Amino acid sequence: MLVSILLATLAGLALAPLLLCWRNPHFFDDVNYALTTIQIALRLNKFKKGKPCYSILDRFLDSVARQPDKQFLVFEDSSYTYRQADQESNKVARALSQHAALKEGDTVALFLGNEPRFVWLWLALAKLGCTASLLNYNIRSKSLLHCFSCCEARVLIAGPDLKGAVEEVLPSLKQQCIQVFILSENCDVEGIESLSDKIQQAGDQPLSRHLRANINFKSPALYIYTSGTTGLPKAAVINHERLWMASFLQTIAGVRSDDIIYVYLPLYHSSAFLMGLCGAIERGITVVLRRKFSASQFWNDCRKYNVTIIQYIGEIMRYLCNTPKRDNDKDHKVRVALGNGIRADTWAEFLQRFGDIHICECYGATEGNVGFVNYIGKIGAIGKEHFLHKMGCPYALIRYDTEKEEPVRDSRGFCIEVAKEETGLLVAKIGERTPFSGYAKNKQQTEKKKLRDVFVTGDLYFNSGDLLKIDSEGFVFFQDRIGDTFRWKGENVATTEVADHLLMVDCVEEANVYGVKVPGHEGRIGMASLKLKENMDFDSKAAYEHVKNSLPSYARPRFIRIQDSLTVTGTFKQMKMNLAEEGFNPAVIRDPLLYLEENKGYIPMTQEIFNSIAEGRIRL
Repeated sequence: MLVSILLATLAGLALAPLLLCWRNPHFFDDVNYALTTIQIALRLNKFKKGKPCYSILDRFLDSVARQPDKQFLVFEDSSYTYRQADQESNKVARALSQHAALKEGDTVALFLGNEPRFVWLWLALAKLGCTASLLNYNIRSKSLLHCFSCCEARVLIAGPDLKGAVEEVLPSLKQQCIQVFILSENCDVEGIESLSDKIQQAGDQPLSRHLRANINFKSPALYIYTSGTTGLPKAAVINHERLWMASFLQTIAGVRSDDIIYVYLPLYHSSAFLMGLCGAIERGITVVLRRKFSASQFWNDCRKYNVTIIQYIGEIMRYLCNTPKRDNDKDHKVRVALGNGIRADTWAEFLQRFGDIHICECYGATEGNVGFVNYIGKIGAIGKEHFLHKMGCPYALIRYDTEKEEPVRDSRGFCIEVAKEETGLLVAKIGERTPFSGYAKNKQQTEKKKLRDVFVTGDLYFNSGDLLKIDSEGFVFFQDRIGDTFRWKGENVATTEVADHLLMVDCVEEANVYGVKVPGHEGRIGMASLKLKENMDFDSKAAYEHVKNSLPSYARPRFIRIQDSLTVTGTFKQMKMNLAEEGFNPAVIRDPLLYLEENKGYIPMTQEIFNSIAEGRIRL
């Protein structure tokens, strides 16, 4: 009898995983994710309790001690070990300490492109207990001054190729008594000092830890700027705890200590700096750094440097898929791609063409307090719900009125959570474990991202500004940005969905969809800016048949604009605001314009058609 019970029990235990997998095919992936996040939480808690504060810099210094001769950074024809990187940053720190009189708590703005000196400068500032403000090297004039001022930096360090941009704003910097350095051996401009000569003369001995003795997990480590797609950039405050959290994404993605990561996105951006560089330091791996992204050289670089981990953002993967096919497309060692913003159709095409690469799609804003990771690899999803994640970071999708541009509230004044498969605005509770630090010197924009009295009186949530959907399996899908979704004829139109459909038209290479105002009409009507594939003309008949068959009438782009190239930010996000403001007036726009005539298709847009629409003779 006892033996029978024992055998039945063992059989039940053996069948349990099979039953669990039958009910949840992702059971083991979920368990693995849970174990990984618990391990990360325990490590982070240990770092928090440690005295003094254990930072990413300390992790780097431990790697210097443990693996001094391992390659840390590869750049073009140069290579630096962990020991050499430490010594180079020591020289920079000593030069800045002597000539800029930096002290713990000061902020220094870095204004240069991807190169080893960017990394040495950041490490040096961390060793001095200073905060680095990472300026976008594409900004100029008013934007540059704005970004510099809002982080209250007292020193600006610029690359030699950006000397002209610095000179434009030099009078204003002089008025603020800002010390300005250029990374060259000499400089004849009054008010700008050379820095390279001073670094060369400095010693490379280690610096005392007492220089950063008062730094803790809540101290600002970086200022990283939003891309400014809807106005001037905002400086997100990144403290040392948040720096750690972002670096752990590589652990979740399965990055190993023997991997080599390819970083070609701009280091001023959170993807390259936090997920790429800091993640590499956390894992103790090698970084292959490139100045800028090159679709034609991408895979050649991966082969040359034995890259195993790549990053992506925005339209990068589509650019790679649009390169001419080659026989050696699958001849590489890349096994993991980590990033965000890949479309479902590109995802499938990328895997088919370039091989079995685990794409780990992530979601999160630089300044946000919530994020998701698609650790399963389900095509099209930006993440997956997990009960442990929701316990540690309470979030919800709430109903949102895109016309009024505000959450829908019930009779008691509280927000309404949407059901599964329904689109809603992502909000995350602001608390001790999920703080929102906001933007430097911008209280108005910081408050704008907060929602109060969401589910109970007095609660406080972070407004992500993103519309998401969660399916019955718990997979999370991005739908649109609040400002991008527009309302026409009483219906919400998601720009990303329309763009996905336009990209299915054979002649279309890139699509940027937005809403434009029409005189005498409420809301905005759909318009699309398209880039066509090389040596192809716009196939108006095919485009019309596709949108007619795949999109409801209110979502079909009424106007098409053909451009040679679509404008994107430095981090490959499409710009919509200027296009929307320019509208569909052929007297203003020199690009080819087309108009969707009911039941006929896309025809050339004329001034006569525009005038008829503007005067109300044609009702849309």
